[in-house]
Amino acid sequence: MNQMLQDPQTETSQAQPPVPRGPATEHPRFAKPQRVAFVQACWHRDVVAEARIAFLKEAEARHLTHVDVFEVPGSFEIPLHAQILAKTRRYTAIVAAGLVVDGGIYRHEFVADTVIKALMDVQLRTEVPVFSAVLTPQQFHETEVHYDFFRRHFTIKGIEVATACAETLHGLERLRGQVAAGIV
Repeated sequence: MNQMLQDPQTETSQAQPPVPRGPATEHPRFAKPQRVAFVQACWHRDVVAEARIAFLKEAEARHLTHVDVFEVPGSFEIPLHAQILAKTRRYTAIVAAGLVVDGGIYRHEFVADTVIKALMDVQLRTEVPVFSAVLTPQQFHETEVHYDFFRRHFTIKGIEVATACAETLHGLERLRGQVAAGIV
């Protein structure tokens, strides 16, 4: 799935209570338009979608209005997709979201660790910031209680990763301006 920014309200499968937020804040604008790629694993799509929906809403509030969404089969496939997207130079940031669960503790921890290290490598090789909302819970049972808990958790993570993305892009914009001006 490759699509432009969508209305997050049309994608929720179940009504979720709103995440508590403070008063509306006016966030700084960017000097240049920013384009972000959001790469989402399809494994446990309904849970991971909550991060995407929250990310899109918070990103828009932070003036990140050019977001392309991509889906990959699972979290293990995210780093290669992120690397190819970073190498296009079309994106100023890439966000990854996935839920890594497995019956065996060593396997899912290995996958999560491998994904995070690979995303860091992409970021350092390409100088395109890569953010992770790839989560590995210690306990995940396929019960409605756990699904509800992780849907809410992914909503929070979506807001957090949008915040980190916007703040990092603002910082890089300032830093690159200072480098160009010979200040740094």
